[in-house]
Amino acid sequence: MPTQASAKHAAIRLHPNDDVVIATRQLMSGTRLDQEDLAVSGLIPPGHKIATRAIKAGEPVRRYNQIIGVASQDIARGQHVHTHNLGMSEFERDHAFGVDTHPTSYVDEPAHFMGIRRADGRIATRNYIGVLTSVNCSATVARAIADHFRRDVNPEALFDYPNVDGVIALTHGLGCGIDMQGEGIGILRRTLAGYAVHPNFASVLFVGLGCETNQIDGVLESGGLGESSLKQRSFTIQDTGGTRKTIEYGIAMVKGMLEEANRVQREPVSASHLCVGLQCGGSDGYSGISANPALGAAVDRLVRHGGTAILSETPEVYGAEHLLTRRAVSRAVGEKLLKRIAWWQDYCARNGGELNNNPSAGNKAGGLTTILEKSLGAVAKGGTTNLVDVYEYAQPIRAKGFVFMDSPGYDPVSATGQVASGANLICFTTGRGSAYGCAPSPSLKLATNTALWMRQEEDMDINCGGIVDGTASIDELGQAIFQMMLACASGQRSKSELHGYGQSEFIPWQVGVVT
Repeated sequence: MPTQASAKHAAIRLHPNDDVVIATRQLMSGTRLDQEDLAVSGLIPPGHKIATRAIKAGEPVRRYNQIIGVASQDIARGQHVHTHNLGMSEFERDHAFGVDTHPTSYVDEPAHFMGIRRADGRIATRNYIGVLTSVNCSATVARAIADHFRRDVNPEALFDYPNVDGVIALTHGLGCGIDMQGEGIGILRRTLAGYAVHPNFASVLFVGLGCETNQIDGVLESGGLGESSLKQRSFTIQDTGGTRKTIEYGIAMVKGMLEEANRVQREPVSASHLCVGLQCGGSDGYSGISANPALGAAVDRLVRHGGTAILSETPEVYGAEHLLTRRAVSRAVGEKLLKRIAWWQDYCARNGGELNNNPSAGNKAGGLTTILEKSLGAVAKGGTTNLVDVYEYAQPIRAKGFVFMDSPGYDPVSATGQVASGANLICFTTGRGSAYGCAPSPSLKLATNTALWMRQEEDMDINCGGIVDGTASIDELGQAIFQMMLACASGQRSKSELHGYGQSEFIPWQVGVVT
């Protein structure tokens, strides 16, 4: 006798034209799905796909009413659809530039959060002092300077400065053995310059070794910062006289910055000052059903309140880029996105890789099969408003609204670029349970399923699993996420901040030859 499963919540159909439905729990062979009038054949893990029609080998398979691959063998109705019988395929996409654009319904009175207004008018969500490095060789010194001010190591160091969130060192493994005129050093300098002027830093020190290819002056000049006060707050180990003297010098400089940094006070500012980086990591079969569309609903609210949202991870929009070009405000904006896709195709070919190397092993265990399927779920983070511009990695973002910034799909590298571009908050969806932070910008974690929330609640800020469980709607979660954005931007600590994440996750994108 077949097992009788709940007709209401055993599986989710996303579109009437889909060839698959998604299991909301583990389903045993013989379980009957009344809403689909079929019986499950074989074990179906939670978040995985079930065929709702007989599919011949070579036929395309649809989810979200979009092609996610082709059947690599005949698939019977009710069978598990995954890597064993579904493969990657290339197909023509209708980019139809701008056909889905529509006027944005801006609110009459934007929401507010309690932000920090810098002297030049920029708005911060946090108030750190930063220690940046030009090269890996100065990383140890930079960390030693920042560690002197750690509240868990030296609680008296910041005792008199309660408005300073901390002193953090952002170090990296690059800066030398790199082409002085190449793309790699340009990206690194753009990233460092973006952090140097980030509003979440009250002040910044730059520490170098002295003989590296990536000279501090070059970083400052590339970012138009040559005449700024940063020039007076940069030094090298070689010029200062070695490791010990450099650490002492850096500590003394930070001490001289603390009083001014502590003078800040939060005040009500418009939500239009929020710039939110959108990330997904450890994705699963529920990501495109729950947390990603819920974050998209929050993004739609943010845009209507005048704010900015940054979608990135170019390899994770491959196969779904036509959904973004249809929302582009102009053909030129849509073409900019396609140019970045073409760059990635060439980049992978040159390095003997392929874009379908993504999804990861964890993504596949969670129910995702091809990059096409993953991308279709990932773009849902961007909501439904117009795509107003496309930027290269770490370029300063000037536009308001929904934008795209080119980056790898590796979350720390991608989010590093978003913060360099100006993101003062990160929203990060996860189905498998990513652990991540992004100082100096706070990072909110959105769980795609209730099982993850119950297992790893100490790392998650909000549970979107109610959408899968049938106890909450996408719109309800979108409103809750938007309110959480405002609360976090106002100073409420995210779970990742409470755990101390953020410094080790600073990873600029490395491209080009290292010699």
